[in-house]
Parts: sequence; structure tokens; C-alpha cells
Amino acid sequence: MLEDLTRFEKVVGAKQVKRALNGGRARKVYMALDADPRLLQPLVQQAVNQRVPLEQVSSMRALGEACGIAVGAAIAALV
Repeated sequence: MLEDLTRFEKVVGAKQVKRALNGGRARKVYMALDADPRLLQPLVQQAVNQRVPLEQVSSMRALGEACGIAVGAAIAALV
């Protein structure tokens, strides 16, 4: 549910999500379907390996808006 991104602490962007995954802080990962797969693939694989739930979002624009930023976002995570 995208509403969780407005209510709970989150990180936005590949570098921040990678840090959250590496630190074991990511509770759920959101990925935009129109983002570059080369950017997302390693992070998605890491989330799957760590059994962190994944949710697909229709577009980078929608994910960015849900995160409260003025630009699109490829990936975000609840922490």
C-alpha cells in the first residue's frame, strides 16, 4: 500500500535502499515498473534473498509522489 510511504519512515533512491538492505533495516521495498531494470535488479535480488516484501508501483512518478518528493523515484523502502 502506497499510503504506508506517507505514514512511516522511508528511504528513497537506490543508494539509500541498498544501505537499508545492507543494514537489515528495510521492512518493505517498492519498485517502479518503468525504472531501469539494470538499476533495480541487484536491489530486488537482495530483497528477495533477505525475504523483504516487494511491491510494484505503476510508475516512477507515482512512487515519487507517494514518497512526497517532486521527482520520480525508481525504488524506495520502508525502514
